[in-house]
Parts: sequence; C-alpha cells; structure tokens
Amino acid sequence: MWRYATILLLSGAFGAKANFILIPMDDRQANHLKAYGIAYSVLKEGLDLDWLLNYRGGSYLIRYVSTIEKECRVRGVSYEVVSDAQTGKILAQIAVPEVNMDAVKLHTAARIAVYSPIKISPASFENNDAVLLALNYAEIPYEVVYDAEILDGDLAEFDWLHLHHEDFTGQFGRSMRRMSQEDLRAQEAIAEKYGYKKLSHMKLEVAKRIKEFCAGGGYLFAMCSGAETFDIALAAEGVDIVDAQFDGDGIEPGAQSKLDFSRTFAFENFNLQLEDGYGGMWFSDINASLGSYGYGQSDDVFSLFDFSAKWDIIPSMLVQNHEYQIREFSGQTSAFNKKTVKPNVLVMGQSKSSDRYLYGEIGRGQWTFYGGHDPEGRRGGHRMTTDLNLYPHSPGYRLILNNILFPSAKKKKRKT
Repeated sequence: MWRYATILLLSGAFGAKANFILIPMDDRQANHLKAYGIAYSVLKEGLDLDWLLNYRGGSYLIRYVSTIEKECRVRGVSYEVVSDAQTGKILAQIAVPEVNMDAVKLHTAARIAVYSPIKISPASFENNDAVLLALNYAEIPYEVVYDAEILDGDLAEFDWLHLHHEDFTGQFGRSMRRMSQEDLRAQEAIAEKYGYKKLSHMKLEVAKRIKEFCAGGGYLFAMCSGAETFDIALAAEGVDIVDAQFDGDGIEPGAQSKLDFSRTFAFENFNLQLEDGYGGMWFSDINASLGSYGYGQSDDVFSLFDFSAKWDIIPSMLVQNHEYQIREFSGQTSAFNKKTVKPNVLVMGQSKSSDRYLYGEIGRGQWTFYGGHDPEGRRGGHRMTTDLNLYPHSPGYRLILNNILFPSAKKKKRKT
C-alpha cells in the first residue's frame, strides 16, 4: 500500500499533456479520509468532480489544476495524473451497461452543520463525536449548532445536518456518566430562555424542526443515540415518557400504548425502557445491544450491500468503500433491532443479528442512520479521543464521509 502521495502517468507517452487528476480510493490510496477533504475542497472552489462509483474503491476524477495537485501532495493523498485519452478509456469502461460502475458528477459543496452541546458547554464526552473527528481530520469546514440555533430557524442556512450522541427525549442521556452538572444546567437554561417548562418539550420541538428541515429538502445524518432518541421523541409527541427524577413528575399511564409510529423516520413497534433512571443507559429495544454495556470491543463484522451503481445512485454512493466487511463498533445505541426497522427503510449494512446502516426519504429530503459511537473505538476508550492519524484507511469512517459528498449529486429515482 502506498504511504506517500504518488504521481503515475498513464498516457503511455512520456511527457504527454496531463488533463485530469485521478484520486484512487482502493488499497493504493495513502490516506482515504483526507481524500474526502480534497474532493470537498474542489467542490468548494466551484469546480465539478466525477465520483467514479465502484471504480477502484470509489475514486474521484477532477480536471487538472496545479493547485489541486499541490494540495494532494501537502495532505499526503495519493493521486494519478492521467491524459485525456486515458480518461476516455476509464469512462468508457465505466459506461459499459453490464459493468456495475457509474460516473456521477458532483457539483456544489454542501453547507454542513453539526448539532452538538459543545456549542454551549464543556460536554467533554461529545468531543469524541465521530463526525467532528472525521471532518476535522479531513479538513472539511462546518459549523456547530445546538438547540437555540435550531429554534431560531438557522437550519435554513445549511444543506446537511449531523446528530450524534444526543438525547431528544429530555432525559439527559439517561446516565450521569455522560453529562456533567454544567452540561445539564446549560441545556435547561436554553429551555427556560425559550419558555419551555420541561427540557423534553424543548427537545421535541427541536426534533420537529429537524424533521421539517429534512422534509423540505435537507440531508440528515444521525449516529448512535441521536438516531434512536430522535425517532422516540417524534413518536412520543404529546405523551409524557420522562420519569420524575428527570422532570419532576411521573411517566404518563399507558405511555407505551400511546406512541404514534407514523411520525418516525426509521423505527416502529419498539418498546420503551421507562423505569431504570440514571442507573440505565437504554432508551428502547430499538437498540440491538440492549442489556449489555455498549462500548465493548467486538471481533464481529457487518456487511455492506451491493447496489446497482447505474440505477441506485444514492445507496451506491453511501456504501463506497475499499472494504465491504467492517468491524462492528459499539455505542450507547450500538446497532438497530431488525424487528423495529420500518419495511420501507433501505438497509445498506447489517450483521447477522442487527441492522447497522439505514437510508430513507421524507418529503424532498433524505436521511441516513448509522449505529454506534466511534468506528475505531475500543473497550474502555469511549471517553478517549480517537487519533485518526492511526486510522487513515478506516472503512467505518469512510461511510461517514460518503454522507458528506452525496448531497452534491443530482438525485436519480431508485430502480430496486
């Protein structure tokens, strides 16, 4: 495997004019994660980029610009300089109808927002948000927002929103191991400022605003408990599912039977875990790791599905990788119980026992849910920040960064 940026003249004629830069994403790539940053920067500069689906791990093809070549060298990203003639051969190979490849043109860079309590408080646990780690490492710009910004309507300024280790039910994560008193007070202060008597009421309104953002054409990417509690909060609108130790009064009688699953994105027919308070980490049986401590290390893998690149463009983009067997990783919500996933949701990755990677559409928007906290997390290390310099080829992190790029493609209707 190449560990340094390389130049390969493929024209067959020494000194031939170079017209394109090919960034391979197979095992010859020196730094897969930083390659996404190059792709994003190209789009940010107003240049088009072709994403070559299933060609050498999902490579990028860019019209040659010397500054792009220089940036690849600076960031340690492998690239190849190819002639017009060689580019034509590559595109002709991809265009063969029987070949499961496609060239998808990407346009403008998505405006990215990350929903995180680090906006308002120390929230040391949230500094390990895998998306923040990935964006920072890949050098992709973003803005951090939290409840106030969403209630103020600021989501209209963005195309793409990420939710991670969040609790939209208003139970402060159901574990005091996760939040400090300062974190709690900071969230309660926002609720008070906006006139909400309970944190759960404010969090529900935030979840509904996010749903509106997505239905209006936005892209939502959620991981870990952010995915699970988002749907729980929507299903429980108008129902008190929060115990007295969190909001001063008890759970509403018959709360479970009053859930409305028609309001949710991904999950239905799930059962809430209502009465274990601060001693428990779990929200519902959506979480496939319910009943065990969710930050363990596993030698098991989950598999990505193979989609038709020419017809199923969005899922094909979202699963681009150089490896299609990915080591399972855990979190407060490690994976999704197959029995709770709605039949119209597209499963893009699963293990024998659970679904790991989901996709769906709502209104004019699209969403992806990804189970687990940190694709390279290890037992006992959930409060330690992963150094991505040690994992530049992480296939689990590649799935996160695929989601950064897919809003830049024009949507095609799925065939299968």
